[in-house]
Amino acid sequence: MKIQLIRHAALWLEYGGSTFLIDPMLSAQGVNPPIMNSGDDRRNPLTPLPGPVQQWLDPDAVIVTHLHQDHWDAAAAELLNPKLPLLCQEGDGEKITAQGFGQVKEIDDNVPSVFRGVTLSRTGGRHGTGEIGARMGKVSGCLFQAEGEPVVYLAGDTIWCKEVEDVLTVHQPDIIIVNAGGASFTNGGHITMNEQDIVELCHAAPTASVIAVHMDTINHCRVTRGLLKLRLEQEGLLDRVAVPLDGEWV
Repeated sequence: MKIQLIRHAALWLEYGGSTFLIDPMLSAQGVNPPIMNSGDDRRNPLTPLPGPVQQWLDPDAVIVTHLHQDHWDAAAAELLNPKLPLLCQEGDGEKITAQGFGQVKEIDDNVPSVFRGVTLSRTGGRHGTGEIGARMGKVSGCLFQAEGEPVVYLAGDTIWCKEVEDVLTVHQPDIIIVNAGGASFTNGGHITMNEQDIVELCHAAPTASVIAVHMDTINHCRVTRGLLKLRLEQEGLLDRVAVPLDGEWV
């Protein structure tokens, strides 16, 4: 298994003999407006792609965990081949199909999908709490399993919650990819994992390796790589959590 952080939540995963492009946000730097009610007027994405976009346009399949613009943007819909197999959560398939994609498959909440010998299972999460969490809507993670490969858990846009804890207990993943950044608005709590959430996750899965992404790219993500690494060092967890730069392979 190899994984490359492209930028933010966009990942290139080589797993079980197939390549997966996950949550592609392929917009050029600064072409999108700031996230509203963030208290930060910088335009998104804050950073450019770490290389020519063409290198990420020919995966075996695309996985979209949910349809927020920082996980599936207009550039991705325009640049990717509409004939590519695309897997998404239940309820999102119709919108993606309307964008011209002809091989869209929703991952059933209760029945795993199999792609070329790789079993893909949807996992739940909470994209915040209270009114903010309700407004953010349904989000998903994904569990990857294949013969001869580690069990990989992509948590998706979620905070530390029972749904995440249940996945750790039941499936005991070897590798956990978390969307960090502590994204938040001017009111309400955080909607992606902050430093404390990741510390809790590490304690709950003491044998797993963790990869933290989803930082330094969107204007409402408050937890930078530097802040996260400082907290992990204080907790003695820095050797267990990879915090890759854009374009870096793990």
